[in-house]
Amino acid sequence: MIVTLIIICEIGFWVLLAAGLATRYILRMPRAGAALLLCEPLLEIILLVVTAMDLKNGAEPSWKHGLAALYIGYTAGHGHRTVKWLDGHAAHRLAGAPRPPAPPRYGMARARHEARIWSGTLIGAAVASGLLQLAIWYVDDASRVGSLESWMYQAWKITAIHGAIALSYWVWPRRDPGAGTPAGDGPVRVERR
Repeated sequence: MIVTLIIICEIGFWVLLAAGLATRYILRMPRAGAALLLCEPLLEIILLVVTAMDLKNGAEPSWKHGLAALYIGYTAGHGHRTVKWLDGHAAHRLAGAPRPPAPPRYGMARARHEARIWSGTLIGAAVASGLLQLAIWYVDDASRVGSLESWMYQAWKITAIHGAIALSYWVWPRRDPGAGTPAGDGPVRVERR
């Protein structure tokens, strides 16, 4: 039941997003469209309540409950950025707004961009870990919560891997190939006599 609800929430997210953007830009009803977009967190609240009720009714804590926590965490960390990105592109395509700026591709600007995305992953892991810890305390049986603890470990493992990738943009920033070489760094010409 939990996995089905996660799938329904994901489909619901995209349906609400499409309906909100269509209402906002095609029907030219920005307030109604914004109201639809603001309904999206309700899906995660429903998932959270159903997951808690499932545990309360005596369900064995399993990977399904861990997946629900990670899904809610991901939405908390990256949902706003996703909606904002899609809203900018919908405004451009449907309402004649200027094209949203592309993310930077090179240098420290790209490193800062990657750090902002990683901060969403960090928030997602923190939210998922908080929910998983609450579930562990709620179940209150160390022999039954191994699956929930392993999902918490996975959340932080994913965050660490993503953090290492984001850090690599700071340590080895990509150079713009079209920027040319700075003075003094070009090839040295040797004249033959």
